[in-house]
Amino acid sequence: MPEFFMPAETDPHERIFMAFPSGGYTLGENEEQAEAARSAWSAVARAVSAFTPVTMVVDPASEAAARRHLGDAVSYALHPLDDAWMRDSGPSFVRTPDGQLAAVDWNFNGWGAQEWASWDNDRLVAGHAAQLAGAAHVRASIINEGGGIHVDGEGTVLATRSVQLDPGRNPGKSEKDIEAEFARLLGARKTIWLDRGLSRDNEEFGTRGHVDIVACFARPGVVLFHDQQDPRHPDHAISQAVRARLEQSTDAQGRSLELIAVPAPRVLRDAEGWVDYSYINHLVTNGGVIACSFDDPNDQQAAGILAAAYPGRQVVGVDARELFARGGGIHCITQQVPAAAREQAAS
Repeated sequence: MPEFFMPAETDPHERIFMAFPSGGYTLGENEEQAEAARSAWSAVARAVSAFTPVTMVVDPASEAAARRHLGDAVSYALHPLDDAWMRDSGPSFVRTPDGQLAAVDWNFNGWGAQEWASWDNDRLVAGHAAQLAGAAHVRASIINEGGGIHVDGEGTVLATRSVQLDPGRNPGKSEKDIEAEFARLLGARKTIWLDRGLSRDNEEFGTRGHVDIVACFARPGVVLFHDQQDPRHPDHAISQAVRARLEQSTDAQGRSLELIAVPAPRVLRDAEGWVDYSYINHLVTNGGVIACSFDDPNDQQAAGILAAAYPGRQVVGVDARELFARGGGIHCITQQVPAAAREQAAS
């Protein structure tokens, strides 16, 4: 029996953790850019708070700015921060076989010790969040981030080789080594390996290929995947490879996967090059789906696909362009705490 088990993200949530942008490249080079970042994070927090309580981890130096933007829409927890990507620096919340809450600390090291990243404070965020949630703090034997995995709640996990086998994270580790730790910490009996993430996410300021921008489980046996339909974009070939891999895969229950293509936004480039805008990077929480929008012609179509994939939930679009300009999306800045087993049974 595994030591821990990670519920599906579609299970009920007790709360969502976020972190408020407080410095570095996330705030940008001037106050206008800083306000754009604060406003983007705050818009997501307000959207989430309509469905689930939000705890915002805030660097003490940024408390005034956070309260100015968010007021009483969230609860506040002060802790020094380097950055604001709670999915990655924060823990993955799991449960023990008897239902006790635990927080997996993936030993955050700046997405593989990237030269531009700093993590002296962020490496401690997982332990802080564990304490706030009243969860046991469990340290992994590998380096990973929450954006590097996606589970179905029935023993299957999606991951990319470019992240898990990254020499900056897990030098010398094999797929079997990673799978053994996924089994211990997530209750995973089957890992579906994708080779890599999207093009821009594999460039200098990316994560080296997080899966949560490429594919995710809508429910057991059903996977949404990023479908870049324009052959001019380098992610077109990646989308085709992802589709082919998923078509050949089965989950932990032995089922073939039902695939749902989610077309990429039509915009292909920004000032920095090929975009990695993706509707896959959404948050499902209680009665809502907090979805990325891009002021793009495909926003409405994507929202319709998400509404069909998550019946009974309200899809709320939040402009994610300022998030993606800084390296991620809505899923990247949020981290769910699963509700207690008795609450799940009653929901």
